[in-house]
Amino acid sequence: MKCRTTAPGPSPSAYAPAHIEGEPVTERRRPRTYTRRVTPSALADLVRSSAVTVLEARGLDTGVLPEQVTVERPRNPEHGDYATNVALQVAKKVGMAPRELADALAAELAAADGVESAEVAGPGFLNLRLAADAQGEIVNRVLAEGEAFGRGDALAGTRINLEFVSANPTGPIHLGGTRWAAVGDALGRVLSAQGAEVTREYYFNDAGAQIDRFVSSLLAAAQGQPAPEDGYAGAYIDEIAKAVLAEEPGALSLPENECRETFRRIGVGLMFEEIKQSLHEFGTDFDVFFHEDSLHSSGKVAAVVEELKETGALYESEGAWWMRTTDQGDDKDRVVIKSDGDPAYIAGDIAYLRDKVERGFGLCIYMLGADHHGYIGRLKATAVTLGYDADVVEVLIGQMVNLVSGGKPVRMSKRAGTVVTLEDLVEAVGVDAARYELTRYSVDSSIDIDLDLLRKHTNENPVFYVQYAHARLASLQRNAAELGIERKPADEVDLGLLSHPREGDLIRTIGEFPSVLAKAAELREPHRIARYLESLASAYHKFYDVARVLPQGDEEPTDLTFARLALCEAARQVLANGLSLLGVSAPERM
Repeated sequence: MKCRTTAPGPSPSAYAPAHIEGEPVTERRRPRTYTRRVTPSALADLVRSSAVTVLEARGLDTGVLPEQVTVERPRNPEHGDYATNVALQVAKKVGMAPRELADALAAELAAADGVESAEVAGPGFLNLRLAADAQGEIVNRVLAEGEAFGRGDALAGTRINLEFVSANPTGPIHLGGTRWAAVGDALGRVLSAQGAEVTREYYFNDAGAQIDRFVSSLLAAAQGQPAPEDGYAGAYIDEIAKAVLAEEPGALSLPENECRETFRRIGVGLMFEEIKQSLHEFGTDFDVFFHEDSLHSSGKVAAVVEELKETGALYESEGAWWMRTTDQGDDKDRVVIKSDGDPAYIAGDIAYLRDKVERGFGLCIYMLGADHHGYIGRLKATAVTLGYDADVVEVLIGQMVNLVSGGKPVRMSKRAGTVVTLEDLVEAVGVDAARYELTRYSVDSSIDIDLDLLRKHTNENPVFYVQYAHARLASLQRNAAELGIERKPADEVDLGLLSHPREGDLIRTIGEFPSVLAKAAELREPHRIARYLESLASAYHKFYDVARVLPQGDEEPTDLTFARLALCEAARQVLANGLSLLGVSAPERM
């Protein structure tokens, strides 16, 4: 049978420096005003242009500079807001000592608008601090762009066929398929957010031996007999068998071939409709449901096989026809037409890839289960055999998922009998918790899902931690409205007042979202979004611990009040944007 599928969040900080709420505005450090504001997305360009200026002034080759200069947030905030190692990267290439180049670059950067300071550390690292009002531009950008903040156009013009789940219609979706339902849907959202035109596709395996075994199992259940040795068992088989008889009461009286075809047609249809409904309720919908059987009935399989025979891409041996996939790096050649004349499974894969490319897709991403690792080389070899670039195919392999409750594995489903299903997981923890937990890990790793943890409404539960931060921020905006405090237009808010370390950390974390999203799309790793959201929630909770936003009692709102309200709304917006990319709700009340 082929099936194409297969840490607690941080707690709020106890950080509690001297309280800063009662300070008059005049007592707070007010940064100078800059003609240009620097955001993290522009900082790398600023560092590179400054390096060009330094090298040109010395008559040195600027071509040694990387196209994209690395600018990162240091682990220790005492080292600055951002750091770069560009001086270490290029100094030797131009004949300068790294620290000498770093000193010159620091002087150039320190004079730039929006840069508070630039200091050299160690052998040639540069630590940068941005002015508070320069960082405030990040807040304005979020408020101006709203739901669009973080999106980019790196994949604009790219048509992507994203095939995922594609479980055999022989039973409910198991945990491996459930993982792909969450990750695949999130990946589609992430790729779309970078400008790609994404088609979500489900490959409906309605041909082959697994369907024959499914039909035999239904027939056995309808006749009150035990399931065949190689068949399927579970309460769902009995349910579908009864549904077939309810629709066709005389099905068992038909000639054998007609009886089997009746159970096949109705049973497979009922199972597949149930799968689609389960996926829809899980928040995962598809643009295309492609039927494997259509490749055979339409003649597309036969046509591509004949074409490959004529071009010499297939050869005959031992009565079978083989594809020379070893020529493209596969571990062995593959049988396309078996010695009995029936097509092997790869024959459908060949026709299916041809069909995808002919539909105009420049990239075909396959998300397959852990037992399909061999398909990476096989599908890429297929692409080359068909005359395409191997890179038209990209294969992601997902590892196993295990459920744990009470410290023990959960192995059995009440309905499916042998495996834990999508419905079992959703019933246990809900859609949001299930989707978030399945998405927050790299698909390269097996995961153990702690059901007891995901049921908790505490900060130990990652999805609760992130959603609670959003709900807290939404509540803050409601409370402000009840006090008659409305956010001011951007040009009337002095974001330079946001100079406390926790405010700066929250702003810088907000500003990282576009680059996190871009990297998640580039590496096909939506789990980066989840981990980022946990960092953002942590930064907000730490800010909230030390900074009172709204006035109390008879106090009047100050300029600082409006600056913090703008910052909080920016944080809420980014949390909502990130959760949306994961297909997880952003509740306003919890």
